[in-house]
Amino acid sequence: MIKATKIHKYYGELEVLKGVDLHIKKGEVVAIVGPSGAGKTTLLQILGTLDNKEKHSGSKLTINGIESDTLSEKELAKFRNETLGFIFQFHQLLPEFSALENVCIPAFIKGTPKKEAEAKAQELLSFLGLSHRVNHKPNEMSGGEQQRVAVARALINNPKVIYADEPSGNLDSESANNLHQLFFDLRDKFGQTFVIVTHNNEFAAMADRKLMMRDGDLEL
Repeated sequence: MIKATKIHKYYGELEVLKGVDLHIKKGEVVAIVGPSGAGKTTLLQILGTLDNKEKHSGSKLTINGIESDTLSEKELAKFRNETLGFIFQFHQLLPEFSALENVCIPAFIKGTPKKEAEAKAQELLSFLGLSHRVNHKPNEMSGGEQQRVAVARALINNPKVIYADEPSGNLDSESANNLHQLFFDLRDKFGQTFVIVTHNNEFAAMADRKLMMRDGDLEL
């Protein structure tokens, strides 16, 4: 599903990623762990096409059979919208919109008709136990509820891959455990691949694979 070869990234003279190689299979739940500053978030952003890798010889990123370097900016944006989903530590919900409206945004960007998008959003929110929060705005929901709305938003376009960066970092332990279990339930129900950067050791131990990142590379 994801094959990354010789992924480098520089910020000025600082080499943040030092030729990372990574292969993730369809339906895997992979946790990336490591100390702060190791390059985990940078790697996740590059794997999610939110940032660009360096154009090193032999460097390549292939997701769901598509090589990212072959796509124009417009094609890449379309690919990202339709194939990838993102969940961040800070849910990034728009405060002026309801849960339903927040979930629908990626579908509207894709061009999905309003009625169809809202029906799918309702289905996802119900699956995530939020049918009673459909018309609530973010400030009317708990942190765990807001993060589940963000999960629904990530799922609305039926992505092949979900990238998550410290998704439970701002949640209490019970909400964090519920969110972690949800990832496995979603994988089992929809077959998605999950790549998750986390400092949560319990969740990392639950994942199909735990990858340790240190000093800009993955330890094998």
